[in-house]
Amino acid sequence: MCALWKERDSVMSGTTSRVSKAAALARVRALIAGTSKQFPNGQLTFGNVAYTAASLTGLLQSLVDAIVAGDAARSSARDALRAERETETKVGPVVRAYKRFLIATFGNATQTLAEFGLEPPKAPKPRTAQGNAAAAAKGRATRKARGTVGKRKKLAVKGDVTGVIVTPVTHAGASSPSAAEPTSAAPAASSAPR
Repeated sequence: MCALWKERDSVMSGTTSRVSKAAALARVRALIAGTSKQFPNGQLTFGNVAYTAASLTGLLQSLVDAIVAGDAARSSARDALRAERETETKVGPVVRAYKRFLIATFGNATQTLAEFGLEPPKAPKPRTAQGNAAAAAKGRATRKARGTVGKRKKLAVKGDVTGVIVTPVTHAGASSPSAAEPTSAAPAASSAPR
């Protein structure tokens, strides 16, 4: 958005706030309409520059046109990028599979692969004894730094919890039958003959 409309004029209210593009566009169009109505043939001087109503209206209209063109360009660019991503998502796996097929088919035929814009895969360099030793040392150092251990050592590690109070959970269903048994036994005892 143009710098002219990023903040609302604070002369009247003493505050500033951001203005949306739609509101800024509406304001510029309102300026054009008001200028055409109030100063149809007049000459205005502000900012040490003299304007006719027609030149000022033309200048404001160029801003409207630029805002509308910018919005259209951004919208079309977003649409084009979205279409590109969607197409790449569909075609990308096919391209990768085709490249693998060509390399598998033509192997090390450099000239044939060059016709497709491909190079034969490079053979991995064999490791030297020094390379193997360096890789093993690096692996041990990484394992030590991360604190990783083997399967048996992991089993020996136990969590330690302190300050936790465990309260037993009792079921409501379990307490009511035990309470019912003594009451049923009490009437049986009183009904017995003496």
